Amino acid sequence: MTRYRAADPATLRIVPLDALTLIYHRASGITHVVDAPVPEILEALGSETLDAFQLLARLAERFDLADADEAALAARLDELAAAGLVQHP
Repeated sequence: MTRYRAADPATLRIVPLDALTLIYHRASGITHVVDAPVPEILEALGSETLDAFQLLARLAERFDLADADEAALAARLDELAAAGLVQHP
């Protein structure tokens, strides 16, 4: 099972901006403009290493997830990994 960890907080500058969030990734020099659930995913991961099932359970504790889908979350995590915001340890 694939495991994920948020990028080192020292490499990210996260700035909420109304309904969107700006994430400056220092390592790449790219600023990402994201919407929910990306900030929530990064916060839920924190410094821990989790698989999609564990992360989904953590998110379900904090938020009302009517249509929680582990495969969709794993796909989103892979997208975030490609952007450098999440790592596969």
